[in-house]
Amino acid sequence: MRSDIAPGGFFPDYELPDHENVPRKLSEIQGDDPLILTLARGHYCPKEHAQHLELAAEYLKIAVAYTKIATISTDTHHSSQEFRASTGAQWPFLSDPERTVQKDLEIQEYTDPEHDPMIPHTLVLKPGLTIHSVYNGYWFWGRPSFADLWHDLRTVTREIRPDWDQSKPGLREAWDAGDYSPFHGWNRRSPESMPSSYHS
Repeated sequence: MRSDIAPGGFFPDYELPDHENVPRKLSEIQGDDPLILTLARGHYCPKEHAQHLELAAEYLKIAVAYTKIATISTDTHHSSQEFRASTGAQWPFLSDPERTVQKDLEIQEYTDPEHDPMIPHTLVLKPGLTIHSVYNGYWFWGRPSFADLWHDLRTVTREIRPDWDQSKPGLREAWDAGDYSPFHGWNRRSPESMPSSYHS
């Protein structure tokens, strides 16, 4: 892995076709939320299926926590679709058969010349594609469990959400004054759209 792909650095904003063959940038998928990004070997690998089945089983928690997830693999478009469908995943699967990511990040798995995949990695990214953590999954136990991801995402969310603790001084005063900018979700709504009870 390139030396700059480390905590505190920035992950490249790759644009690749998703499972519907629509070009998607990682920044567009992420928005202003944390992002779990898996760099996967592809559909052929049982380890990838095991990891993605666990993520799919926990997807409800990921979604309600305002967290995004994306997978990039060296699969062709159709294999990527099959990979996604076979794990029950509900997030974008990006296809990179040209191995742009593999080459750019210097993560060719040279011990598998038959498939020429990426060395699998899982990253937790703060908004702006800022790297919080990187897991090397060449060996399966190097991949994060959902408990590992939960700890990472708790730390990230506490850092990026000003309203993490509603008892923080000044938050209640901001709310009562109609300043919703520190409150996730509410900060996208105009004061005029708020029920009158919120202004009392």
